[in-house]
This record gives sequence, C-alpha cells and structure tokens, in this order.
Amino acid sequence: MIIVTGANGKLGSQVVGRLLERMPAAQIGVSVRDTDAASPLAALGVRVRQGDFGAPDTLAHAFEGAEQVLIVSSNASGEQAVAHHRAAVDAARDAGVARVLYTSHQASAADSLFAPMRDHAATSAYLQASRLAHTALRNGFYASTVPFLIGPALKSGVVLAPADGPVSWTTHADLAEATAVILGEPGRFEGETPPLTAPGAHDLADVAAMLSELTGREIRRVVAKDDDWLDGLVKHGVPAAQAQMLLGMFLASRRGEFATADPTLETLLGRPAQSLRSVLDALVVAAGR
Repeated sequence: MIIVTGANGKLGSQVVGRLLERMPAAQIGVSVRDTDAASPLAALGVRVRQGDFGAPDTLAHAFEGAEQVLIVSSNASGEQAVAHHRAAVDAARDAGVARVLYTSHQASAADSLFAPMRDHAATSAYLQASRLAHTALRNGFYASTVPFLIGPALKSGVVLAPADGPVSWTTHADLAEATAVILGEPGRFEGETPPLTAPGAHDLADVAAMLSELTGREIRRVVAKDDDWLDGLVKHGVPAAQAQMLLGMFLASRRGEFATADPTLETLLGRPAQSLRSVLDALVVAAGR
C-alpha cells in the first residue's frame, strides 16, 4: 500500500488522483488531519485515516501496512517544520515502511538564503541518517506562487517587487504526475532526485513581458528597495519575521538558487512540462483581461 500524507492539500490531492489512474484504490491510503474532508476519497475505496505530524501518536495507525509513504512537507516553518518531518520519518520507520518519499525542493541547502530551503536540507539529512530507503523529490518552485508575487499587476500595470533572479517555475500538476510515476517505480531515484523543474527559468521582468503580450497592454517591472518592500508588508499586517522570510526568496533567487532547469521532469512525464506562459495565460483568462 502507498500512503500519501497531506492528501487534502493542493499537491497531495493531485498525487492521489494520479495514483488512482495507475492502480486500484484499495492499494492507496491517505493520512490527513481532517478525515471528513477526504470523504470523497473514501467513497472511491481509498483508505482514509487520521494522521497529524503535530500529534505523532496518530501516525502509527495512519501508516499501518504501508510499503511506501509519501511525506508531503509541512506548511509550518523552521524548527516546527523539521520536527513534523522527523515525526513522520520516525513513524514510517517504526511501521516497517520499505521506502519513504519526501517533497523537498530543487534549492534545498543548509546555507540557502530562503529559510524553507534550510528546513528541507535538515529533513533530507535526517532521512539519510535514518537508513531508510528514501527518495527526496527536489521539486521546482511552485508556479502557483507567481500570482502572489505580481499582486495587482493586471489592474495596476506594474509588477512591483524587490530585485529577483530567474526561477524554473513548475506546476503542482506536473509534479504530482511525476511523483505518481516515481511511486510506481520503487527502485528509482534512491537518495535525491535531480531537480524536477520546468525547462526554462524566468525572472519577474520576463513575467511582466509575458503579461504584456497576453493582455495587449504594457505591464512594467518596477524594482522596489528591499527595506521599502519589507516596510510595506509590515504596514499591511505581515509579521516582521514572516516578511523577512519572504524577502529571503528574492535574495535566494538573486543568488541563482532557483535558476536550474533540468530535463528529468519532462522525461518522467513523457511530454513537455507546463510553461510559465501557460500559467500566466490561464491567470489572464480567469481575470477576464
């Protein structure tokens, strides 16, 4: 049996959907905090059990009988995130799981300028020390982040953000499909995968240019000073620590941490990965512009 954690979330739910295309529902289980929200999966024959990284005692039952467990990374950060991941790894080991997969990131590194990447690196190190057979999925930066970065650009005509660098923006849908493929091949990618990314890397100037083409009107890229941008977030109610963490994403992209574009994802999919332009096109269509 394959167990997917976080199966009510954006990535986990799509992984389960792809697995259902490949195997009987009885071979799939999910570990979720809210079992009621997963009732549609239960109706399909997927095993639904309550499991919470923050309540490690629940994970033994959730992982019972699993051959593989996909640990979808926690939406917490810092020490709490790493503690959540360690609890899941420990529970998988205690349940006798043959293989653990973990949704890491292409830029996972202990010295990253973006704090979540350091969390991923700490989790990967813990997996390595656990001696469990495991695969750390080095996922590309989620393309769903781009709409938040551009803010009201479709109305204002301005993409206002700190200086950035190229990012190989990658969709949840493509990563979910690739994850299902890897889960179906237990001997593949022992340790870390190559970066699982879309084929190109783009900065916000590229985004502004694409939006200009798609909307037929000029969308300008304006670079904000780091301190001014931070002050703006704080004035809008973002806690200072969180604002500083978000700035780290721009600092890391300037250093090229997210710039790698690798063919592995498209090889797994057997087709081209979704482009950033297609993501932006859907955004423009949804906005009616």
